[in-house]
Amino acid sequence: MRALVTGAAGFIGSHLSEYLLDRGYSVVGMDNLITGDVTNVQHLTGRDFVLVKHDVTNYINLEGPLDLIFHFASPASPIDYLRVPIQTLKVGSLGTHNALGLAKAKNARFLLASTSEVYGDPLVHPQREDYWGNVNPVGPRGVYDEAKRFSEAMTMAYHRVHGVQTRIVRIFNTYGPRMRVEDGRAIPAFFSQALRNEDVTVFGDGSQTRSLCYVSDLVDGLFRLISSNEVYPVNIGNPNELTIRQLAEAIIALAGSKSRIVTRPLPLDDPRVRQPDITRARTLLGWEPSVPLADGLRRALEYFRHKLGLA
Repeated sequence: MRALVTGAAGFIGSHLSEYLLDRGYSVVGMDNLITGDVTNVQHLTGRDFVLVKHDVTNYINLEGPLDLIFHFASPASPIDYLRVPIQTLKVGSLGTHNALGLAKAKNARFLLASTSEVYGDPLVHPQREDYWGNVNPVGPRGVYDEAKRFSEAMTMAYHRVHGVQTRIVRIFNTYGPRMRVEDGRAIPAFFSQALRNEDVTVFGDGSQTRSLCYVSDLVDGLFRLISSNEVYPVNIGNPNELTIRQLAEAIIALAGSKSRIVTRPLPLDDPRVRQPDITRARTLLGWEPSVPLADGLRRALEYFRHKLGLA
């Protein structure tokens, strides 16, 4: 069995590639390295893995058979997609089109990495897959949100018109080793600041909520989904909700830090709440997260200590 992972040098893509190798798959990783990092997959050298440097917004030519395609290529943090907004829109549209075309040509199963951001700043809580969302298409975050919404529509069109075996996962906040220290998301920012005893920056008053899933749980859910017969979107995430301030306080305590929390204005269209309803994942996939937040944060602490040269 042979699989293609686009965005393989990214945080989730690298864990997914390793997971597939552990299960006997031959894996082709593809990344243009705009936000990916070769060091995330260096440890896969010598296994049945090859990394191809390629921008999926250009035609994808891959020799040989393919059984599975996981489309993860995209900037995924606000600091990234605000820096490269046009590339973000292109990878969600042109990149998804090219990856689906390859799936059609190879008769491969295709899994789209969508996101909880398709729900925008939600008016329904927790978020179920039948909720259509509350997205500002012309705001700065719209380049990511609408790219993913378009990619979902394109994926369903290829399923309906061409019969491609497609799957759509809506990924909620995920964390763990190989996150970029400076990617701007809460967990890397809080750990890097706390470990350096710097002020920990919370946007708004910190009452906005997030639900955090450890990366190994997520990857297990991805594989269960592509192995299933479910065509419509499935939320994968941890339903345990906490405030951003609670997260900051937990990381400061875990790091034994002298940091204090400081606040900054909340960015435009930043979601006030984020919590997945995972009823479909439980029912259809027999999946739910198993790594408690305290355990996951301890594992992440060791990674960030090492990454910052503080181990």
